[in-house]
Amino acid sequence: MSETQTAKGGRRLVGTVTSAKPNKTITVLIERSEKHPLYGKYIRRSTKLHAHDETNECSVGDLVAIVESRPISRTKHFKLVEVLQKGGVVA
Repeated sequence: MSETQTAKGGRRLVGTVTSAKPNKTITVLIERSEKHPLYGKYIRRSTKLHAHDETNECSVGDLVAIVESRPISRTKHFKLVEVLQKGGVVA
């Protein structure tokens, strides 16, 4: 959804939680729109990232903000900053 810089320089991303099954881990879907270089049409692109959720407070469908951090595991390089909006189930 969006990307901004934080005070420490890490990227802050906003996305939707698609999975919260592993312990202390969430999967976040980040969607963005890019303009095609030749045709000019906007294309939706998406990325799935794993983030560390220390308190297991997130559930599927929540809108969350995550920030880039040191590697926590092989696939986790982000930490949960805040839950922006509690949501329902993602289709």
